[in-house]
Amino acid sequence: MNKLATLCDRAATLIRPSKRQTADGWAFENRIYPPSMDRPGPRDPRLTPYVIDFERAFEDPRYSTVTLVCGSQMGKSETVLDVLGHRFDQRPTPSLYVGPSQDFIVDEIEPRVMDLINNAPTLQQKLARGKKNKRFRKVIGGVPLKFAWAGSATQLSGTTAGLVIVDEYDRMMGNVKGEGDPLVLTKARGFTFRDRKYGVTSTPLVGNVDVLKDANSGLEFWKRMPPEDIESPVWKLFQSGTMYHFAWPCPHCAEFFIPRFKQLAIDDKWSASEALENAYVTCPRCGGVIENDHKADMNARGVYVAPGQRVEPDGTVIGLPPRSPTISFWASGLCSPFVTFGERAAAYVEAKHSGDQEKLQGVINTGFGELWSPGGGDAPESTELKRLIVPYKLGDLPAGLVHLTAGVDVQKNRLVYAIRGWGARSTSWLIERGELYGETHEEEVWSDLSDLLQTPIHGMLIRLALVDSGFRPGKEFGVPVNRVYEFCRRHARIARPSKGRATQLMPVKKSKIDVTPKGDPRKYSLELTLINTDWAKSFVHEHIRYPIDASGAWLLPEDIDDGYLDQIVSESRVKRPSGQVQWIQRSRENHFLDCEALNAAAGHLLNVQRIREGRGLREALSSGHGDAAPLEDDKVTVETTEPPEGERLPNPLPGSRSAARTAAAPPRRRTWAEISALLNK
Repeated sequence: MNKLATLCDRAATLIRPSKRQTADGWAFENRIYPPSMDRPGPRDPRLTPYVIDFERAFEDPRYSTVTLVCGSQMGKSETVLDVLGHRFDQRPTPSLYVGPSQDFIVDEIEPRVMDLINNAPTLQQKLARGKKNKRFRKVIGGVPLKFAWAGSATQLSGTTAGLVIVDEYDRMMGNVKGEGDPLVLTKARGFTFRDRKYGVTSTPLVGNVDVLKDANSGLEFWKRMPPEDIESPVWKLFQSGTMYHFAWPCPHCAEFFIPRFKQLAIDDKWSASEALENAYVTCPRCGGVIENDHKADMNARGVYVAPGQRVEPDGTVIGLPPRSPTISFWASGLCSPFVTFGERAAAYVEAKHSGDQEKLQGVINTGFGELWSPGGGDAPESTELKRLIVPYKLGDLPAGLVHLTAGVDVQKNRLVYAIRGWGARSTSWLIERGELYGETHEEEVWSDLSDLLQTPIHGMLIRLALVDSGFRPGKEFGVPVNRVYEFCRRHARIARPSKGRATQLMPVKKSKIDVTPKGDPRKYSLELTLINTDWAKSFVHEHIRYPIDASGAWLLPEDIDDGYLDQIVSESRVKRPSGQVQWIQRSRENHFLDCEALNAAAGHLLNVQRIREGRGLREALSSGHGDAAPLEDDKVTVETTEPPEGERLPNPLPGSRSAARTAAAPPRRRTWAEISALLNK
C-alpha cells in the first residue's frame, strides 16, 4: 500500500498543472539554498536584478538565442539553474547543458543541479531516481536533461534538445575534434524543435573594442567592431544581437549611465590595500562620487538599454527594441552585490603592480566583464580623439602653420598617407589623409604619389616626406628596382626612405646606403632615415593627451572620419616585466598610426619643437619676421607660392586625393640666405 500511495502521489504531482510564473518568480518561490552554500536559505533573484531580463527572455517568442556577458561572482551559474528549473517545472523540454570541461560538470554543475532538484518542492517528486539517475543524464518528469562538455564531439552531437544552455562559451575549444564550433554543434541538436531556445553565457576574453556615445541619449555604449578585431566568441555573439547594456541611475544627478571599468577611480600611486579602502566610481554625467553603499539602490533601479534607446529619470526606456533573433545582455562586474568597488580595484592594482599581463587580463575579464585588449589597453580610446577637433576642415591651413610633412605607409595594393602641419613648439594639425590605390610594384601609383607631394596646398609645399621602406613592393626577381628607393632618389629634395627599429637609442638618425638597380652599373647613394618606433608612436599617443590650447597639441579637423580615429588608437604599448617594450596591434588596420609616427619623425628632423610662438612662414616672409629653421644648411631651398591678391584657393573635398590638392602658379624658390635677409630687415 505504501508503494501504491507513493506512486499515486508522484502521478498526481506529474499531472497537476504548475502555477504559471516567470523564471525569476519561480526561483523566488521554489529554490532554497542548502546549508552548505555561502548564503543558505530562499533564493532571491532581485539581489542580482541584471539577470532577470535574461531569465525572462527564454519565454519570449521573438528570440531564439539568449546571451549574457558579464564578470565573475555575479550569479551567472545560479541564473542558469533558475532557467533549467523553471523549464522542467513549467514546460518540460528535452534539454542539454554544455560546460567547458568534464571536470567542471562533475565538480560544479551536476552537484548543484541535484541540490536544485532536491530543494525545490515542485521538482523533488519529478526526478527519476535509482539507476535512471545518472551523472550525465537526469530524467525529470519523464523528460531528459543531459550534460555535455566542449571537448567531446560525441557528447555534443548525441542527442536532441529543445533547450540548450552553453555556459562559459569563451573557455571552450574553438574547434571540437575538427568538427566545428561547439555552439554550432549544439545548435544542430534543436533543429527538430519549432520553439527551440539557445542560452549562452560567458565572461569575455580577448578583443579590441571601443565605446560610442549615443547622440540621442548621451549614453556610452560598446561599439560594434569588425569581427576580425574580436577574438572572444561570446562578444561576437553579443554584438550580433540587440546589445542591451545594464545602466545605473546616478544618486546625485539622477541621470542614467552605463558603468564600466574606466569609471572606477584608482590613483596610480595607491597600493592594493589603499585601493581597497579608497576606490569609488565617478558618474560620467556629473562627475559625482559614487560609493559602494549606493550600489544596492542603483542595482534595484537599474535598467537594460540598447543603442538608439534612452532612459527617462524614472527608469522608463524610450525607443523601439532592436530587431534581432538574438537578444544579448551585458552587465559590468561593478554591479556585483558580492564584491565591493574596493575589492575590484585592489585586484586590479595588485595585478598591475605584478607586471604580469595574464593576471591583468584575468582581472579585466572576470572582474569587470570586459574584453582584454592585447597590450593592456595602454592606448587612448578613439572617443578621446574627438576632443582634439578644432574649427577647420581637411585641406585648410590653420594660422600659425610653418611646415608641412607627410608620412607614407606602403602596402601591397595602396599607399596610405597623412599630411600634417607644424607650428610653434611642435603644435600640429592634420591637413590631409587618404589612400592611393594601385599595385605598389607598378609605376602608376608612385606617379600619383609624386603629384600628391609636389602639388602645393594653398600655395604651401610639403617640406619633408618620409616613406616607409620596410615593405618592398613586388618580388625581387620580378621587380628588380626597389620602388621606394627609386621614388626617393627621384624626389630627393622632398622624400626620404625610412625604416623603424625597436632597439635604437636615438629617436631618429640617418644612414647612408648604396643602391644598385639591376641592369644599371651606376651606384647612387641614398639617405635612409632610421626611426625608433617606440619613440615615434609614443610621441603621437602622448601628444593626443595634450590640452587643445597647449603648446604641442595634436589637432584634428571638423570633418575627420571615425576610420582614421580608430587606426590612430589601433596599437597599445606594453612594457614587459623584463623592461622590454612592445607595440601590440589591437586592430588589423593601423596604417594611419604608422603614417603619423613618420610625421613625428619628420617633425623631429625639422626641429619643430624649437619653432617660437608667432606667425607662420608665409606670413613671416611677407612681413619680415619668422623663425623657420632649415633642414640641414643654407643650400636647402624652400618653395612657396601665393594665390593672386584677394583670391583664396578653394578648399578640397574630404577624402579625395585629386580634389584635395589645388592648382597653383609654378613655385618661386628662395634660398635660406634670402629668407635670412628678409628676416633681418
